[in-house]
Amino acid sequence: MARTRSDSPTLFDLPVRPDFQMEAALLREGLAPVAGLDEAGRGPLAGPVVAAAVILDANRLPDGLDDSKRLSAEARDRLFEAIIEMAVSVSVASVCAASIDRSDILRASLEAMRRAAAGLCVTPLFALADGRDVPPGLCCPARAVVKGDQRSQSIAAASIVAKVTRDRMMMRAGGVTPAYGFEAHMGYGTKRHRTAITQHGAVSRLHRMSFAPLRDLGITTAASSGKAVAQPLVRMSDGEAVDPQTA
Repeated sequence: MARTRSDSPTLFDLPVRPDFQMEAALLREGLAPVAGLDEAGRGPLAGPVVAAAVILDANRLPDGLDDSKRLSAEARDRLFEAIIEMAVSVSVASVCAASIDRSDILRASLEAMRRAAAGLCVTPLFALADGRDVPPGLCCPARAVVKGDQRSQSIAAASIVAKVTRDRMMMRAGGVTPAYGFEAHMGYGTKRHRTAITQHGAVSRLHRMSFAPLRDLGITTAASSGKAVAQPLVRMSDGEAVDPQTA
């Protein structure tokens, strides 16, 4: 996939916390409203990739916006509620594990962001997308912003909404499939998760079968009902873990 030109900062360009400067410059150019786009869940072995689009009210910005990975769960939950209450428009979209397997995680992440932007009740005139790529097929012009969730408050807000939404989805999955502990690791490749896969198999439509180690070790799929099915499987080594920070 050809990469679009991104707004890549140097180390010393990063603010202590994201600000509204990029959005304010676009507003001065008459490009209002501006949407921030981000996703959560690129790295896990299980679950969807979830994206959010957020249009903030320049006169009513939630206090404490930051990259969702730098916030505690309690702070994310508080800011999630503030964003929902104060933003002009918020939209969330997801791409399931099966669709990720049929394409790849980058395409799935960009498609989730495209869907989230399309779902806004107010059509943006410009979008700021976290990462190095502009999602294809967006409803408006856009710019890719490297480390955008640490630079733009709109992208930071989208990162919080996407992260909280996905975490809640995985907590629900944990209630249906308690053997896997999704509510604790959110689908990332922790030792507990990999041990559960070894013992019970993968869960149909929830695990990403194209991801290593599931793909490389030929892990079989548990019942589509979501209940764990005991079966002999190839044992995974500790070196196959997926780093949550790569999400």
